Amino acid sequence: MLKRSEEMLMDLWISLLLVWITSVPCVSLSPITSQSKSTQTGGSAVVASGLGEGQRLLSRAKRGWVWNQMFVLEEFSGPDPILVGRLHTDLDVGGKSIKYILAGEGAGTIFAINELTGDIHAMKRLDREEKAEYTLTAQVINAETDEPLEPPSEFIIKVQDINDNPPQFVQAPYQASVPEMSAVGTPVTRVTATDADDPVYGNSAKLVYSILEGQPYFSIDPNSATIKVALQGMDREMREEYLVVIQAKDMGGHMGGLSGTTTVTITLTDINDNPPKFSKNLYEFVIPEDLPIGKMGGKVKANDRDTGENSKSTYGIVEGDDQGVFEIITDSQTQEGILQLKKPLDYESKRAYNLKVEATNVRSEPGSGPFKDTATVKITVEDSDEPPVFSKPIYQLEVNENAPINTIIGTVTARDPDSTGSQVRYFIDRHTDLERQFNINVDDGKITLAKLLDRETDMWHNITVTATEVRNHSQISRAIVAIRVMDINDNAPEFATEYEAFLCENGKPGQVIQTVSAVDKDDPIQGHYFNYRLVPEMLNNPNFTIKNNQDNSISVLAKHDTFRRQKQEMYFLPIIVTDNGHPPMSSTNTLTIRVCGCSKDGIVQSCNVEAYVLPIGLSMGALIAILACIVLLLVIVVLFVTLRRHKNEPLIIKDDEDVRENIIRYDDEGGGEEDTEAFDIATLQNPDGINGYLPRKDIKPDLQFMPRAGQHSGPNGKKTNIGFKVNLLSFDIIGGHIYNLKPGKARFIQLCIYTLQV
Repeated sequence: MLKRSEEMLMDLWISLLLVWITSVPCVSLSPITSQSKSTQTGGSAVVASGLGEGQRLLSRAKRGWVWNQMFVLEEFSGPDPILVGRLHTDLDVGGKSIKYILAGEGAGTIFAINELTGDIHAMKRLDREEKAEYTLTAQVINAETDEPLEPPSEFIIKVQDINDNPPQFVQAPYQASVPEMSAVGTPVTRVTATDADDPVYGNSAKLVYSILEGQPYFSIDPNSATIKVALQGMDREMREEYLVVIQAKDMGGHMGGLSGTTTVTITLTDINDNPPKFSKNLYEFVIPEDLPIGKMGGKVKANDRDTGENSKSTYGIVEGDDQGVFEIITDSQTQEGILQLKKPLDYESKRAYNLKVEATNVRSEPGSGPFKDTATVKITVEDSDEPPVFSKPIYQLEVNENAPINTIIGTVTARDPDSTGSQVRYFIDRHTDLERQFNINVDDGKITLAKLLDRETDMWHNITVTATEVRNHSQISRAIVAIRVMDINDNAPEFATEYEAFLCENGKPGQVIQTVSAVDKDDPIQGHYFNYRLVPEMLNNPNFTIKNNQDNSISVLAKHDTFRRQKQEMYFLPIIVTDNGHPPMSSTNTLTIRVCGCSKDGIVQSCNVEAYVLPIGLSMGALIAILACIVLLLVIVVLFVTLRRHKNEPLIIKDDEDVRENIIRYDDEGGGEEDTEAFDIATLQNPDGINGYLPRKDIKPDLQFMPRAGQHSGPNGKKTNIGFKVNLLSFDIIGGHIYNLKPGKARFIQLCIYTLQV
């Protein structure tokens, strides 16, 4: 045990010795080694004059200059210059003539050197905060020859700090906020002060913070300068703003230190910690029963000590309005509850209401109960003279379109809702019945028919009926009466349009010529169904037939393919259309069918009443050329006819014999083809037998060239009735052929034709 104690004591002494060995050189020797910047000259070692007493001499160095860092105290203001330090060289021995020279920052102005002794003095008052150190150059020369004895060497003079700068708050004054009712120790904000003194030398820049004003509400951390809440339950509604004075003191807060202050304005922000409160427990309102829906009937107000969103409330009716007559809304500007009507009031049915109104905060803090308050609203309904009330706002009546005048269409009723029960009179607003088609009984409200109605002209009639109190004519009510005219079957169906069908000559039997549909102005409930049939005279029509398409339309079909324009160019097909009404109505409609020439594809190209259809695609130039050719041909024909007429005019009639004497009348129609075969037109062309044609011997010479009356074939193969009329423009003879210029049925007239020798 004793041996163990001796070993521990020995270890302790060894540790202390090691600490002393390592610490002493660091404290006393490091400034000398770190600041020596002279070059080696082989001279003796020099000890700087800045060394304090008791410091021991170090080993020799092969250089001319050796000194420590020099220091000078700032803000020194004595009567004489302050000695900063002394320069010395080992060459300065035995009265050898040498001189010290100083150069660098502040040399000669701030710092001066004694050329003989090497003493350096500060000539001015120094401020460390303005400049903390100066770099100078020292050199020793021969005083007689000014030759340098050693190379120049740099050294530094540091200005030692004193506590001459108080702490300052750069961002002052401060503004901060903290929610009301915050717990003790809740951080509010942090302030920061700065000190211009040296923070690494002494305690001149070591700051300590304290609170001068603002207690006991707030506190401050002395080192971090964080301001915290120090009092429990601070209420914004009691006090909203606090002014706190903060002090920062240097020297660690010890005696003699400098200090600075700043102010911090701390505002308590609002939280929703107050419920709304009605200014009164009972509100009373008197509302007239004729107050329009949506109009205000009264106001209530719940006050809240909070601010902003925390003070906003919504209102609602929680009791006393089972029928939903009232509603209460919030005015966003005034935060008042506006009581207004949702349904009209009726004094005769209910004269008073007791409502329970509740105001509730819009926002609530987590964990806190709902903030609300209730009040009672008593409403008294005031009686008003009300206009009559119709049993219905809109009446819908029906009447048949064939109803006779004075037929009762329906009845409207209205009553006076007031307790007095005034008698009511009824009238029709004639602005809605300009044609005065309806009347109304002023006493009982029966609507009657004043004029006959036609559903096909107007299906609906909307009139306005007014009801007026006999006691007070200013009390008027209105109701709309919609009268529907019911349909009866009084219109016959007819073709949907004026159809004109075209039939191709080269068509096939059974081809559809035209699809025909019908329309009916009536509108039966079960819809239209039309029946089509040919008129009885056409039931056995040899040319056409009809086919029902089962969709209220029919198709007209051709029965054969021998239609020719020369034979008959137009057909008329009467069709009877019958509806399914009660009683049924029918009409006869005629379909016109034209026979036309068509292409192989069935495209209509030429009809007797239509010009030939030019092929599509001709250019404008081609059309103009064709028209020019046609005009030229017409001009040539006109000139030829004119010349021919002038040449033959005196030879038309050689004597004064009346042509009408040669008219032979018959009591029968012509023989048709037989007459055509019996008559040789070639004889007319050559009466003297020229070109091999001889006159017929079985006919009298004076009549052999006169054709019989009847039908004769023209150039187009169509049978033409030939006869003589006084109007000579009915026929023309060109090259011996007779042409009928005006088709007609000239019967019992025979035309005598003469050939004259030119």
